[in-house]
Amino acid sequence: MYATPASAALSRRTVLRTAFTAAVLAGTAAALAPVLRARGPRQTLTPAPLAEETYRGRHIAVDPAGVRIDGRPLHVMRRADGSYLSGINHFQSFGTPLELARAAVDELGTTQLAFAAPHHG
Repeated sequence: MYATPASAALSRRTVLRTAFTAAVLAGTAAALAPVLRARGPRQTLTPAPLAEETYRGRHIAVDPAGVRIDGRPLHVMRRADGSYLSGINHFQSFGTPLELARAAVDELGTTQLAFAAPHHG
């Protein structure tokens, strides 16, 4: 039988380990390259334009934070079909939050919204 010196076996093991590590790193780099290339500067979505108007003497403001009538928040819910409804007139849906706010003003008349709307709990 031939005996190989321990230094030769250690050297072979080191070479194989280095080759395996290099192959793993190359494979990982190849897999991550498209992801890292696609990480360019992201486009940010601009918020919806602020819509403000006076309707029947009431100030309506629609912004990304919600709908306000005379500075008081109107609870707005979005339906699955994309339309909107509120607690003021929850039997009818509206295409936009502004249409919803106008209908709420019509329904409210001269009364004011409460500052703190009750939350479901």
